[in-house]
Amino acid sequence: MQIRTFRSAALALVLAASAASPAFAQRVIKIVVPFGPGAVQDTIARTFNAELGQILGASVVVENRPGAGGTVGTGAVAKSTDNNTLVLAAASHTLAGHLYSKLGYDPIKDFTGVAYIGNSGYVIAAPGNMGANSLADYVKLLKGKPGQLNYASAGNGSATHLGMAYFLARAGVEMQHVPMKSTGDAVNEVLAGRVQGVTSALIGITAFRQDPRIKLLAYTGAQRSKFLPELPTVAEAGVPNYKFDSWIGVLAPSTMPKAEVERLNAAINKALSEPAVQERLARLGVEAGTLSSDEFQKLLRADWDAAGVLVKASGARIE
Repeated sequence: MQIRTFRSAALALVLAASAASPAFAQRVIKIVVPFGPGAVQDTIARTFNAELGQILGASVVVENRPGAGGTVGTGAVAKSTDNNTLVLAAASHTLAGHLYSKLGYDPIKDFTGVAYIGNSGYVIAAPGNMGANSLADYVKLLKGKPGQLNYASAGNGSATHLGMAYFLARAGVEMQHVPMKSTGDAVNEVLAGRVQGVTSALIGITAFRQDPRIKLLAYTGAQRSKFLPELPTVAEAGVPNYKFDSWIGVLAPSTMPKAEVERLNAAINKALSEPAVQERLARLGVEAGTLSSDEFQKLLRADWDAAGVLVKASGARIE
């Protein structure tokens, strides 16, 4: 996935003509996070909403609407017609379209890509006392107890569910899935030794890199993360052709006028160029970047195709 560098001079001109427009004065822009407080998307939305409000001259609030792997809040945004409601989405958005037999909205047709924020991967981890010092050790232990061990996730249909299911399918091993309410809850299950695996976003796991209760085994991206360079990728560690990472971005209902989308794109890109915002995103393990709204829409369509392949390979399905 290519990430564009921040276009400071050109972007400033666009913003001067559009983002600071009276069209946004006195408005309340709502960014819906389809997961609970403290979830990855929630934390990311709060890294830039204040700066975005200042740029737009509007109030930008973050609203949590969790449920059903993010589909409850996302579905509510799909039906919104007020031009003030957005959703902070990630790869689980396109995955859901292939995972759920009855979704209630189309992840591509019912949305338009407003702004790309960045990309982040995940970490596969196990309890520290399990005796797995590498991913190869872990796979060997799992093969010795097929279907007898458990992994936790942020819920059915979440990226942490699909990332682990895909890994198990590629590695040729079986585990039982234990859905939790959030990634934090899932990681806590590993820390307590109640489950034997988790796939967590970087934000939910880096704080424990020196904690003896949990062993970080491998990074799910195509290349090693610059935030955890000591971790091999899953492919490097012995599961070839495995790659699972996530774009992060802001979507709007497909009914939002193009001019409105462009104003928001320029304003969000400006907010992302702020050094303080870039620093916050880096602390969360997000490799930040910007795209035009049209470029982001192309990324969404390409990711839709890739998500279909991944869900089919994982064998996961939610009725």
